[in-house]
Amino acid sequence: MDRCKELAQGKHAWVLNHLPDITWSFNIPFRAGSPQDNLKTKIGDAYEMRVMRGIIQEELKPLSYLQTAKQCAQVFYDVLQCEFSNHFKKPQRAIHAGHHWVWKYPEILHRDISQGNIMMREKNGKMYGVLNDWDLATWLNNECDGPTFQFRTGTKPYMAHEQQSVRWEEFRFEEWHWRDDEFLRFQKNGVVHAAPSRLPVSPFFIGFHLWLTRLQERLHRGVNNMGDHNFEAAKQEDSQFETDDDSQSDNLPPFDIETLGGQFSYERVGMILHKFKNEQLTTHGLEWQKILESLSQRDRVSRKRQRE
Repeated sequence: MDRCKELAQGKHAWVLNHLPDITWSFNIPFRAGSPQDNLKTKIGDAYEMRVMRGIIQEELKPLSYLQTAKQCAQVFYDVLQCEFSNHFKKPQRAIHAGHHWVWKYPEILHRDISQGNIMMREKNGKMYGVLNDWDLATWLNNECDGPTFQFRTGTKPYMAHEQQSVRWEEFRFEEWHWRDDEFLRFQKNGVVHAAPSRLPVSPFFIGFHLWLTRLQERLHRGVNNMGDHNFEAAKQEDSQFETDDDSQSDNLPPFDIETLGGQFSYERVGMILHKFKNEQLTTHGLEWQKILESLSQRDRVSRKRQRE
């Protein structure tokens, strides 16, 4: 957070409304003879020592404080603008200027985005979405060094489905907080691979159906495209093996798995979330505004060509 504050100046000052204001932080290591120390002594390298970490910061309000679905939509969109590209770590050539602020400037990955970590700040009569709880964050350039923990980090309902393994059960999203990894992987796999449909939501969130349908459609297309690409790559490899001819090895371009072939890129998701029930939400920062203007213009040109 100190690095974020250093860089959030001038035209970037808007991001401070969407980051926690931490006054003080401290670590308390486990002492010799503690249960942690005894486990380490008994188990050895297979056991990772932990540290107790505390912070003192302003009080933020949970999502349950919000009164309307549109307020929730704005908070989600605020966090998208601040932190979205944690999940898309490689630069996308088409949108260099549009990566999220925390990824692009301080070069930090949050790694634990979840419902409990999306909060809000009320300031001068306005509400701002805040991404909280940065204790699992890491510097972007550390990603090349491999995992920083022996065990997976994150909040289970929001972790990638590939990290979990499977048995089918009914769609009950509240169970995702306490069911095992096998259950969760299959549930998420169903959402990702199934054809877009009307996902079950509570009455308060009915207005999010359009968001959910479009996001699921993007995921569905991207996963299918990845499968098609892998199939073609396997065919090409088999053909080269049979003919012992490497001249065709560069015909198939690499697949951008970070964005599922561009289907789930920053710009695609931003275009979905910048409106709620056909109403414009507040877009912060000049970079975001320029991206949306450019994409809207591109969409208008595309629609005009289709009519012609």
